Amino acid sequence: MTIKYTKSGLWVEKLEDSYCLGLSVKGQDDVGDVMYAELPDIERDSHLTKDENLLSVEGAKAVTEIVSPLSGTVKDVHKEVEDDTELLNSTDRAENWIVELTDVAGYDSEDLSDDPWFGEEKL
Repeated sequence: MTIKYTKSGLWVEKLEDSYCLGLSVKGQDDVGDVMYAELPDIERDSHLTKDENLLSVEGAKAVTEIVSPLSGTVKDVHKEVEDDTELLNSTDRAENWIVELTDVAGYDSEDLSDDPWFGEEKL
């Protein structure tokens, strides 16, 4: 797996021994220009469970909570996104990542797609 996408607007990238999650173009489009972001109390080496709150975000179009599509051990958290929300508006994955997980115990392949607009209704 290289880059996959969730219906909730995240990208998931498989790295050597971890998975990195960030806000996809669809997620950015759904929320609009991000003005406020809050990460839950997740620290390195803590466990994040699938469907657990990953990010609370307020944008020009919506206020929403984005949940994790994976369960695993937190390797790193991009806390800077709370102070500099422009990072979440970036299309650069090196800037708009949210969390990196290790020890991911598998995932439901139906929850992830190669389509960056996965879950978007086609007109």
